[in-house]
Amino acid sequence: MEEIKNYVDNIHNEAYKNAYSAPLIGAESLIMQGGREEESLDGLWNFSVDLYDNCLRAKWFLEEETNAEGRAVPLDYAFDDWETVPVPGVFNLAKPEYFYYEGPAVYSRRFSYGSRGNERVFIRFGAVAGEARVFLNGCFLGVHRGGSTPFCVEATESLKEGADNRLIVVADGTRHQADVPSLNTDWFPYGGIYRSVTLLRLPEVFIQDMKVRLSGRREREITVEAVAAGSISPDYNAFFEIPEIGVCEIMDFGPDGTGRLKLKVPELELWSPENPRLYNVRLTLYDGENRASDRISDRVGFRTIETAGRSIHLNGRPLFLRGVCLHEDSRDHGKAVTKEEIREAFRLAREMNCNFVRLAHYPHTEWAARLADEEGLLLWEEIPVYWWIDFGNPDTFGQAKNQLSEMMKRDANRASVIIWSVGNENPDTDERYRFMADLAEYARHSDPSRLISAACLVDTVNLRIADRLEAHLDVIGLNEYYGWYDPDYTKLSTILEQSAPEKPVIISEFGADGAFEAEEREVKSPVRGSVKEQEEIYENQIAVFRRIPYIQGTTPWILFDFRTPKRLGKYQKGYNIKGLITEDRSRKKPAFYLMQNYYEEVLKHECGYDQTSE
Repeated sequence: MEEIKNYVDNIHNEAYKNAYSAPLIGAESLIMQGGREEESLDGLWNFSVDLYDNCLRAKWFLEEETNAEGRAVPLDYAFDDWETVPVPGVFNLAKPEYFYYEGPAVYSRRFSYGSRGNERVFIRFGAVAGEARVFLNGCFLGVHRGGSTPFCVEATESLKEGADNRLIVVADGTRHQADVPSLNTDWFPYGGIYRSVTLLRLPEVFIQDMKVRLSGRREREITVEAVAAGSISPDYNAFFEIPEIGVCEIMDFGPDGTGRLKLKVPELELWSPENPRLYNVRLTLYDGENRASDRISDRVGFRTIETAGRSIHLNGRPLFLRGVCLHEDSRDHGKAVTKEEIREAFRLAREMNCNFVRLAHYPHTEWAARLADEEGLLLWEEIPVYWWIDFGNPDTFGQAKNQLSEMMKRDANRASVIIWSVGNENPDTDERYRFMADLAEYARHSDPSRLISAACLVDTVNLRIADRLEAHLDVIGLNEYYGWYDPDYTKLSTILEQSAPEKPVIISEFGADGAFEAEEREVKSPVRGSVKEQEEIYENQIAVFRRIPYIQGTTPWILFDFRTPKRLGKYQKGYNIKGLITEDRSRKKPAFYLMQNYYEEVLKHECGYDQTSE
């Protein structure tokens, strides 16, 4: 090839990202936090939007102040002099100019490190929107794709002693057709490092993961699975303990670093919404000289979830899922919701007589499931295989599978999570069928302790519940908006009455806009999008639900109004206003009380039982 004598890499190379496409950080590198001591890297980070991606193009992360001849070069960045934004946080709310920005943004901070001997050090990110490229002291550590799941990257070889360690993250929220989610969604595309960042110090051989579940309800059999990382020798073993009830059992590890243990614990109390009993569990790894080399712990509830015909059973008892949908969004913090905001959302769901929350349409913060464990709420967790995905693209499938793996691995020990959902409102094409069927079977094989579902659309041609994916689901999720997008309620009755599913069905979405601002022009004819019309639609929907025995749960759309660039109507003003509560969480709409009363009615007619005695 002819040499280009006036070629300048940082302005002529449009393949510059190829240098940052590997290593790809995925679920295999995720490390269980497990009660370990972590050093927080949260706080104020230096920040700048980077419209032309110059941190990558011009290799700002190298911080080279002189050229090959040793001459000083002008710098187009000033990491330590940039403005600061909080981590965790979304940069869109930091200042008005950033509100709709979706491209690359650069985060930087310095931190101190002092070695404690033979250790491995990892940086854990709770979530970074879009693609995240991580650099430490000028070294590229890897790229993570998928903006809602955690990831870990090893930093051991790149750390320096002292206070001058520079961590840089290029957070790129640019949407691409091949990504998960794809180009078109109905929620706000918040950007940035919006969950916590921590430094994790571990021994050379450590416990990477531990899964604990109830595998036999009647005999109270527990299954424990663990994975050790590093060069583990045959004389390593571990002790699994539940101190509160005197359980202490030895676990051996195979040459592949995996260990498995089954034990019966007759005195175990089962976890349920009525009795959210959690136990402290821990696993201690011992080396060949019988020295404790690593320990992880967790708080775990033990329960079973299964289907029997058209019913859902929790701990062997029938269960109706009295639910509501929830986005990870708040007016003040965007996607970086706080624990207090999660608790408030759960409190309001409880006030509505809910026992179940659908976390839509992507993995929410890990604190949602942890708090749900404590408060006794059941959860549906979902990956953003949303609307139209590039179903024929192997790379897109790889992204979806990795996000599913990271979500499942993160929340494996959460009793509250009873359903993994592999997507929402996708067209029933051949490519989509293969894509989502493979995801569903992967989830089932990876985790037999939970139900598999997806939020499907109605067959509007034949007016039936009919989606080929149903063959791979334990529970059928059905999204429908009769009375709103289609005003003909008779279609809903026809669909439900002439369908004969052999599995339980959850009405995973229904609802309508509800604006207090909409004035009623006529007493008998509610204004389109008013809270009065919303209330009327809910009344009609509930009347139909009462007649259909195979409906085993409902999750109206949605608990709170939330931001979305798609909704620009007279009363919407950048919000989806289908919430049962306003975006500032201060005012309940009349439909909230309809659901509250409906769920109270369902509760009274359920076959009551005391799960604590099961």
